[in-house]
Amino acid sequence: MAGEFDELRRRLEVIAEELADLAIARLRESIDAGGTELPVDEKRLTRARRAVEKAASILAEPDHG
Repeated sequence: MAGEFDELRRRLEVIAEELADLAIARLRESIDAGGTELPVDEKRLTRARRAVEKAASILAEPDHG
């Protein structure tokens, strides 16, 4: 069963990258608009990215059975 979750893990890694890209876009938009604080949705996107990265990491762990 080794590698059973590889495809799912790869998809999660892609989603994490997409979330990071969105967060960076929000930061750029805020800076361009003269903002001085982090946008609320950027914080939410970052939290979601970390959760997805954690899920991918869990799926990458070796099976102990």
